[in-house]
Amino acid sequence: MAKIRSGFPDNFMWGGAIAANQAEGAFDLDGKGLSVADINEFRNDVPIEKKSNLEITTDYIEKMKTDQTRIFPKRWGIDFYHTYKEDLALLAELGLKTFRTSIAWSRIFPNGDELEPNEAGLQFYDALFDEMNRLGLEPMITISHYEMPINLTLQYQGWYSRELIECFNRFCKVVFDRYHTKVKKWIIVNQINLIVHESFNHLGIAEDKVANLLEAKYQGIHHELVACGLATQYAHETYPDLEIGMMLCGGPSYAATTKPEDVLATVRHNQMEYFFSDVLLRGAYPKYAFRYFDDLKINIHFEEGDEEALLHTADFMSFSYYYTRIVNHDSFVNGNDSFRNPELTANPWGWSIDPVGLRTLLNLFYDRYQCPIYITENGVGYYDKLEDGQIHDPYRVAYYREHIKQMKEAIKDGVDLRGYYAWGPIDIVSCSSSEMSKRYGFIYVDQDDYGQGSKKRIKKESFAWFQKVILSNGENLTE
Repeated sequence: MAKIRSGFPDNFMWGGAIAANQAEGAFDLDGKGLSVADINEFRNDVPIEKKSNLEITTDYIEKMKTDQTRIFPKRWGIDFYHTYKEDLALLAELGLKTFRTSIAWSRIFPNGDELEPNEAGLQFYDALFDEMNRLGLEPMITISHYEMPINLTLQYQGWYSRELIECFNRFCKVVFDRYHTKVKKWIIVNQINLIVHESFNHLGIAEDKVANLLEAKYQGIHHELVACGLATQYAHETYPDLEIGMMLCGGPSYAATTKPEDVLATVRHNQMEYFFSDVLLRGAYPKYAFRYFDDLKINIHFEEGDEEALLHTADFMSFSYYYTRIVNHDSFVNGNDSFRNPELTANPWGWSIDPVGLRTLLNLFYDRYQCPIYITENGVGYYDKLEDGQIHDPYRVAYYREHIKQMKEAIKDGVDLRGYYAWGPIDIVSCSSSEMSKRYGFIYVDQDDYGQGSKKRIKKESFAWFQKVILSNGENLTE
């Protein structure tokens, strides 16, 4: 009888993750073009739950490109473009074994449809990956993380346009060719299932350019899935030592009640979250997806060769985990939506805290796919207060402690969990709200929502705690 594993594997990858668009800044330097993230406006008068539902039209995009009166924090980030050496040194001191970031698409192809890449952009990532490897931070690199060139939304229709398959695969081939000796682990698309809350940032489809936005989103996803298959095929055939992963925004939804109709609605809701990983890990559209599309009268157009492209599947699964939600029959039939679980506490932004849900999801995914799994984002945003040059954040320690405990339990359950990436190990601009006040890091960046501050990096109390966790390979979780 096989022995049950009681702790983390010896080679477990303790890491941290950021995105280029939330950290780098330098939005107009060295030939970089505007991306969808560069028009993410900070608005302190818009509730967080409404920020992702603002109407994005071509007129809005054109206005945001040139508006000098609004606040666009992702344009300056934390100036990682210039401070990466110092920041990486702090992350290495934290004890991280691996670091996940992204390659800004518009830094390599400023307009997205050029035939030749921007050499200055490529050189930046050469230097970044060299420094990571020098410090012993194994790169885990995302190719598409909400950094689509804005030109592709204006001259085309974002991912709804089939031309983006060719544009994106040109980008993928360039970065695989350039960095294959420096980067062995890749995620092609960040949180590919986020087509509701991050639909414009993800797919770049302006609402006034399509007749049926929901259908356009799923057609855009189809094009993206085909592009992923083609990119995976190229990587596997050209550089067999590369590992190609896929990534979901995780978080199982629970049934709101024990009513059979609520349970069924929850099953169907969760299926349409698994749909993306089913395609990328199993190589074909599942039949439940065709039923869902038929019910909503959504027509997905396949072209010759698409099904063959999907057969080129990922090597590992990864997902982000922040919260769980609940579903009932009404929320499903009225847009496949979910809502907050009132039984759980939440952070100041209303994101529920559910450590046990992480163990649940790890088991569900491993049962479903039987492949290596990485948690490529996990963390919690809080308001941190700088007092006498220090940040006391026991709330962050408590959050991570309970989630790491559940990871250990999942490994004991038999889940092949290979690595864990704390989201935002250094404070960065928030993805969802474009604010700096929503802080995740073990390292404080003295900068406010308007880009003001000394920019000084300060270790929080949680820094020393997580350092001990890594040093003990997850065994020392005490204060």
